Amino acid sequence: MASRNDPREALRSVTPKLMEVTENVLFGDVWERPGLSKRDRSLITCAVLTALYRPEQLHGHVQRALANGLTREEIGELITHVAFYAGWPSAVTAAGVAHNVFENQKK
Repeated sequence: MASRNDPREALRSVTPKLMEVTENVLFGDVWERPGLSKRDRSLITCAVLTALYRPEQLHGHVQRALANGLTREEIGELITHVAFYAGWPSAVTAAGVAHNVFENQKK
């Protein structure tokens, strides 16, 4: 369940069923399936969010990726690699998101 400081709490008042499905199906089932490690799922998710230009969601998933064992260097390589397939603007935006997450971790 999300904490009070979790941005999902703000969304819950608008879309309670969406938050329920997010927690129970996406994070409760899909992310827990044994076919891929959480590290691999984070790598894939960050790549897709970068390619689709979804910086708002990428922020939380970069945090999750670090917690799931990806290194800052690997995240940088992911962004660089995706730049050639998804476009430079998407990659530059993703790099800015990653930088912000990395800087916030130092505090």
